[in-house]
Amino acid sequence: MERNSEISHQSGLPKEPIDTIVDPLKNFLHIESASGIILLVAAIAALILANSTFAEGFLSFWKKPLGFTIGAFQMSHSLQHWINDGLMAVFFFVVGLEVKRELVMGELQDLKQAALPIAAALGGMIAPAGIYLALQYGELGGRGWGIPMATDIAFVVGCLALLGSRIPAGLRVILISLAIADDIGAILVIAIGYTENLNLTALVGGVIGIGIVLGLMKFGVRNAAVYFVFMILVWFAFHESGIHATIAGVIFGLLTPTQSWVSESRLKMIIENTRHFLHGDGWSGAGQRYAMLRQMERAARKTISPLERFETDLHPWVGFVIMPIFALANAGVTVQLSDFANPVATAVGLGLIVGKPLGILLFSWLAVRVGLAKLPEGIGWGAVAGGGFLAGIGFTMALFIASLALSGELLDAAKVGVLTGSFLSAVIGMILLMTLLPKPSQ
Repeated sequence: MERNSEISHQSGLPKEPIDTIVDPLKNFLHIESASGIILLVAAIAALILANSTFAEGFLSFWKKPLGFTIGAFQMSHSLQHWINDGLMAVFFFVVGLEVKRELVMGELQDLKQAALPIAAALGGMIAPAGIYLALQYGELGGRGWGIPMATDIAFVVGCLALLGSRIPAGLRVILISLAIADDIGAILVIAIGYTENLNLTALVGGVIGIGIVLGLMKFGVRNAAVYFVFMILVWFAFHESGIHATIAGVIFGLLTPTQSWVSESRLKMIIENTRHFLHGDGWSGAGQRYAMLRQMERAARKTISPLERFETDLHPWVGFVIMPIFALANAGVTVQLSDFANPVATAVGLGLIVGKPLGILLFSWLAVRVGLAKLPEGIGWGAVAGGGFLAGIGFTMALFIASLALSGELLDAAKVGVLTGSFLSAVIGMILLMTLLPKPSQ
């Protein structure tokens, strides 16, 4: 945040009275841990409203139908469906961007460095699913095996921020990389485990749309509006195909280029040419002046890679708008004491509280034992266990998968398990890390 303020101060742009309000807000919106606070507030608000005298109106609001008609075609779904399939496609687009960044430029690009978080992520998915299936195999709730497999990166980052400098850099990197690898696993689970009744015609249409996008990228088309149109068309095709529509967001995130169109050296040359022009060299009227300045503006924008630009621009919208709206629409469940004893709630809760840390610790130990990976300097197995508990915070993705896998009373029970398991995982993980990690020196 300090760096953002410094850049803003040194930008040379004129200051207006409104900037004294807008600049701090912009800084706050780019603090990743702050989104976890807003998400928590939204989840608590949904729970309170769902268990208050306003419960009936609050819960029925998300069930209201919303749609459109074009000729003989009609598309109508509940508001909750539009949020889970539409708004969350933007969330998954950003997830795709994060995954590609990590694979191309981050910790996951080097297989040796990535071995530990990948092994931990595998354990953190297999063990919770195994515990859930052991308790629910053959039962109506058996389809929910994917619910306790995911980690909510927003809450994890928020917990790490609360612990501050007590958290070693190595452990922070492991947990963030683990969460990204976890996202990859969750995406595969959604695409493979919760797809049924495939409409091959619609699916082929979506694949053709993706192919056209790849062709446009090869051809050098850089107009974002063109790609946005095709993203909507592919989203619609996936929605009608039976594959969850949010997968379209992931695919486009993975397709987004990581390289900028204009190099920094070329930008420097364009700025230098524009500077000479503004000093009178080659002056030939207002039209040319406008063209030169527009060229410099375009070059400056194209110096930033599409991946970096979209990820930076969309993160505040996802963290402070889309995820809180999703929480309000999905975390609201009428809780009764008997729900905590429901077998589905128990299976989800144990998957998160026990399965996550157990799987992460076991698979990490195996990876180190066989020589595939090594623990970062200054990090012991206790810290890995504490991080494993934090990874048991499965909120957003867990609720999302629950909405795909279950319905009715089973879905409500799964939500109780997610909320309880995530809360206890956060508390245990925080206490464990505070106990095991030394206080930062003053």
